[in-house]
Amino acid sequence: MVCDKQPMKVSSLVFDDLSPTEMIQVKSYLQHNLGVPLVDAPEAKRSDNCIYSIVLQLPPKAEVLKFLDHQGTRPTRQALAVVYFGNQKAPNITEYVVGPLPDPTYHQDVTVQKYGGMLPYTRRNFLLTEIMEVYMFLENKEYPKAPNFMQKVIDYNGTNLIYGVGLPPGLKSGDCKIWVSHFQNVPGFYLHPIGLEVQVDLRSLDASQWKVLKVFYNGQYFQSMEELESQFNQGHVKVVKVNKAPSDRGFSSLKQRVPHTGPGPLHYEPCGPRYRIRNNQVVFMSWSFAFGMDANRGPRVFDIQFKGERIVYELSVQDASAIYGSNSPASMLTRYMDVTFGLGFDAFTLIQGIDCPYLATYLDRHYFFDSALPLTRKNSICIFEQNSEMPLRRHFDNAWNPFYGGLADSALVFRSISTVSNYDYVWDFIFHQNGAVAVRVYASGYIQSSFYFGDASEFGNRVEKWTLGTIHTHNINLKVDMDIGGKWLSIV
Repeated sequence: MVCDKQPMKVSSLVFDDLSPTEMIQVKSYLQHNLGVPLVDAPEAKRSDNCIYSIVLQLPPKAEVLKFLDHQGTRPTRQALAVVYFGNQKAPNITEYVVGPLPDPTYHQDVTVQKYGGMLPYTRRNFLLTEIMEVYMFLENKEYPKAPNFMQKVIDYNGTNLIYGVGLPPGLKSGDCKIWVSHFQNVPGFYLHPIGLEVQVDLRSLDASQWKVLKVFYNGQYFQSMEELESQFNQGHVKVVKVNKAPSDRGFSSLKQRVPHTGPGPLHYEPCGPRYRIRNNQVVFMSWSFAFGMDANRGPRVFDIQFKGERIVYELSVQDASAIYGSNSPASMLTRYMDVTFGLGFDAFTLIQGIDCPYLATYLDRHYFFDSALPLTRKNSICIFEQNSEMPLRRHFDNAWNPFYGGLADSALVFRSISTVSNYDYVWDFIFHQNGAVAVRVYASGYIQSSFYFGDASEFGNRVEKWTLGTIHTHNINLKVDMDIGGKWLSIV
């Protein structure tokens, strides 16, 4: 069997992600036309101006449909740039639409139009350099205030701790304070909490003005590292000596625990792939669609057509949130919105034979996200046809004249995997031969844990002697813009 010979459409490029060249052109344009000095994000301080991200600015749907369906003018290709202005009297976040690409000549501030006002600087996503600066603040200024505690209880040697940050940074607008959790610095550290958490006030753009608001250890609160040290020296701190993780990483190791028994069944295409890919368009049997990866929101597909009829204009991931609860402050306040980490940017290389079949088609993606130059994620998308091993329909009739009728089912899968710190989200967009479209999400990776103390069992499950698997809820948000029977479809 061969796939339907549907024509490949160059028009799908209207949804195509920005190329590295386009990203560099947008960066260069902004450097020369914003009228302020811009520091590359990896070198930027909180008090600097920098470009945080550059992504495709999708054109309005009406313009796209006029172009796709009625030979209208091709929509102008534009980028959306997020710029942090820290070096201003009123620091803020500004979003610019930059175009036309590939040779930009204008930029338009769309911040007020999108959000109804200027965006305060405290609402920005943290740069990686900012997070590292917080860790250096603790190591250089705060730990020395509690030398006995850090040495005798934590066994701190300058390299054996790693950190987790609770977000959002506060409970009300304008807050900028975070709880920093401490773990043993081993692979799979997420399962090795040591019971120490520190709250840091980051409101000042000058790191030398940061201060510790509270310290928490094994169920006790302290006003500062100095108070923790004083109370420890007086014998008033409830100390728990956590054993060092073994050299083989113990229970947090991902190494195989049973002998390898040889390879399992493999994916096989007797006549080669039945799908075709050109640029950002896929054609499979009666299906066609365009695809992309947004640095922030992750995978998305557009202009999904079945037998030449558009049924979905856009199907895309919007966010994945995780809401935690615990008896320790960092976890009890944690409300992760994973879009802030970059669900597309955090989609890394897929491993053949494990993440996707060996015979899948693997594609690269490019991002300008908290970086100085475009970064390439090699083989971070895979596309393959998958036999469902279940008949789409079948019947065996043995009443009078025995007969059998059946139809094997296979589907095309568009897959990427976002690794957001401890979690791995496997995103599948699935196209069945009967005209059904599905989105499937698997969660893998590590749980996020807290230190086990007191009434911890009311907030999750004990997974090790001093490790609590904290109670939490995942929410996956998708956008589905269906055009079945016309573009004015509405669902209530």
